[in-house]
Amino acid sequence: MELIGLIPNFGSLAYTIAAFVVALSVIVAVHEYGHYIVGRWSGIHAEVFSLGFGPVLARWTDRRGTVWQIAALPLGGYVKFLGDSDAASGKDARALEQMNPAERRRTMHDAPLWARSATVAAGPVFNFVLSIIVFALIAMFQGQAKAPLTIAELRPMPFGAQALMPGDRIVEIHGRDVPDFSGFGTFVNNLPVAPELDYTVDRDGRELTFPGPYPYPPLVTSVTPQSAAMDAGLETGDVILSVGDTRISSFEDLRSAVLISNGAPLELEVWRDGDAFPMTLTPREMDVPSEDGGFEQRYLIGVTGGLFFVPETETLGPITALGFGFSQVGNIVQQSLSGLYHMITGAISSCNLSGPIGIAETSGAAASQGAVSFIWFIAVLSTAVGLINLFPVPVLDGGHLVFHAWEAVTGSAPSDRALRVLMAGGLALILSLMIFAVTNDIFCP
Repeated sequence: MELIGLIPNFGSLAYTIAAFVVALSVIVAVHEYGHYIVGRWSGIHAEVFSLGFGPVLARWTDRRGTVWQIAALPLGGYVKFLGDSDAASGKDARALEQMNPAERRRTMHDAPLWARSATVAAGPVFNFVLSIIVFALIAMFQGQAKAPLTIAELRPMPFGAQALMPGDRIVEIHGRDVPDFSGFGTFVNNLPVAPELDYTVDRDGRELTFPGPYPYPPLVTSVTPQSAAMDAGLETGDVILSVGDTRISSFEDLRSAVLISNGAPLELEVWRDGDAFPMTLTPREMDVPSEDGGFEQRYLIGVTGGLFFVPETETLGPITALGFGFSQVGNIVQQSLSGLYHMITGAISSCNLSGPIGIAETSGAAASQGAVSFIWFIAVLSTAVGLINLFPVPVLDGGHLVFHAWEAVTGSAPSDRALRVLMAGGLALILSLMIFAVTNDIFCP
């Protein structure tokens, strides 16, 4: 990737930067607020809560004496507690010597071990909580398909759905009784793939039969950021009419054509808003999770499909929605750890590791697809930030928790000299990884 390719025009660059800053600011604010509020509850006084680094743009002091500020460089944030020498929580030995025991109890360095550990762990925990809540709220907002399966809205299609109407309850497809949505995927797999099938619907108490498209046509319902499809210009709502000289009727037809392409360019005919036009798209070989917990290489273009209609939904209960939120966070953590392990062992390419440029591009792409897509991306990134901060690397929260565990086992904290050496080593490791990730952003295909 050439660096100049990252900035096709100023407008898109500004949009990408703005989306990245918003996403990162939300995640950092939640993370640092976790440190702040749990520290406050634990009796540790926060002197400064900063969103961003560098020159201060705005500042105010609350009634507890904490300075809240917004700084010019929105690439992170910090909470400086009483007794800290800097934003990295270094010890201000001179200031601590001048404090009485009651004052020292309010510092991050002389508070009880439980209070310090809870305060450190709160940052990543708040990131996970943010993700769980966002995933749960999106699930509640989108709901789940009602039974019986009912058409709420017909998506624009070039063929086959004109006679069907919103409000139709689908009773049969191709002469077969339609199950509820939980079994609908298996049901569809047993249908013949054809441009049109017969749909029997209940409309105002009458059963009527109309032609309609295959339930899952070659319809694009979402485009993956930084994918071949997005680079080629495919958009949500596009319908793929043909691949090469072959007309296709289902999303599975499109998937099969991509898999057997072996990375060769595909000549597509795309339908969009009533017009059909050609498009050339080259699938990319990607490392994707496999069912056995590992990864496999597969050619992908980066689109997902869906039904030719939007089904009527019912609101999920809060318990079910929260369960969905927990499962999403668990899946992200599992896939992230698996991906990291497979990169370290060389099983998959290290190009899967993105840096700030790649994350910024993904932020802009997610924002361009709508608010829900962008908020979902923030939740995914928040989970990743929480996970990374738990790694046992000095300067990260996980490294501090390891120091606290050492103190709990041995009865004494590591010496100041040992801490300085370990923190310097941790900082060097983090900076090296950041440089490596930025290199990936620039040079990886």
